[in-house]
Parts: sequence; C-alpha cells; structure tokens
Amino acid sequence: MKILPLRVPARRALPLLGVLLSGCSGLLHSSAQPEQTYYLRAPAPTPATAAGTLGSLRVEPPAASPGLGSARIMLVQADHRMNFYAASRWPGAAPQLIEALSVETLRAAGAFSSVQDSASPFPADYLLQITVRRFDADYSGGRAAPEVHVVLDCSLGRRAEGEVIASFAAQGTATAGGDRMREVVAAFEQATGAALTSLSQQADAALRAH
Repeated sequence: MKILPLRVPARRALPLLGVLLSGCSGLLHSSAQPEQTYYLRAPAPTPATAAGTLGSLRVEPPAASPGLGSARIMLVQADHRMNFYAASRWPGAAPQLIEALSVETLRAAGAFSSVQDSASPFPADYLLQITVRRFDADYSGGRAAPEVHVVLDCSLGRRAEGEVIASFAAQGTATAGGDRMREVVAAFEQATGAALTSLSQQADAALRAH
C-alpha cells in the first residue's frame, strides 16, 4: 500500500504558522546585559639611558597561569575562589593583551634597535618570554573596592646561543577607587603600567650588565 503525504488544510496551517512565529519572537527576546569591551593603554615612556644600543628584541607569545588565558576580566574572592566580571571582557585574551602592551612599552623606551612581536618574520638578537602569573582584581581582603595585582615572570635570553641572561619578576598593584567597572579597569591600567615599566627597566639593566 502506498502511503500518501499528510496534507494540512490552508485554513489550519495559518494559525499554526502564527504560533511558530510568536514562539520565535519569544526566543529572540533577551534581558541579558550587553557585553562591554575594555582596553588598556601602555604606560608613559621612560627613555633608556642610551637609546638603541642593545640590539633587537622579540617578545615571544606569553604563557598564562591557569584561569588567566581568556579575555574575561578575572577576580579573586575569599576562600580561594576565582570568578570573572559578567558582561565585561578585554579585547583579546590576557596573554595577547600583555604581549601587545609589552611591545609598545619596550619600543617607546628606545633601548633596543627594534622590538618585534611574536608574529614577526625577522630574527632578533634577544628573546623575551613572559608568563602572566597574576592579572586579577582581588576582593579576598574584604574591601568593597578590589586591589588589582599584575605579576609577570620574565626570562630574557640570547637567541643564537639559547642562553638565558636574566630571569626576573615585574609587578604592579593598584587599588580601585570604587567597585564600578570603570574604576576597576583604571586600576588594571595603573597596575599593568607599573609592571610593564618595571619589565622595561629590568630588561635594560640586565642586558647592560651582561
């Protein structure tokens, strides 16, 4: 026996279509808060003692401690809890953000003949490896406004010999003026600027001593 396709009368199909469309409009409606993207600026340049005398440098792709490898703006709470701010993010993953700001800071200092990012096809005399150890807003102290911590573990080496010249930590801390995102992000910018200025100065001093 041949089974014929089921035919729905037009007068019954129209109400059914209306129900489907109303269901779709309900699915499209959302009360979620729109996501905001925040960026950070590099610190004001601190000119090197002798400009352009340290050869060329390439900043390798930074590594990150667990939980810090995304574009989420991370926070630390009491009892060793890690969380993130809802509907707020960086323009890229934290390691990418630190790489871009490090390159900009080192170029502005002027100690190296050139500073390249990890995507550069050109060889460099020195390599800088960074691990993002902390990049978070800390609420664990019970304060209403968080304290932002930025800690970067750095290794500086000569490319040709594969020799590590210096290892050091660059860090910065800033207390937010309040618990609103604009104040938290301002504290991130201040703490990151202090860490990057320290990174630039320590790299300069290590290579001159070497």
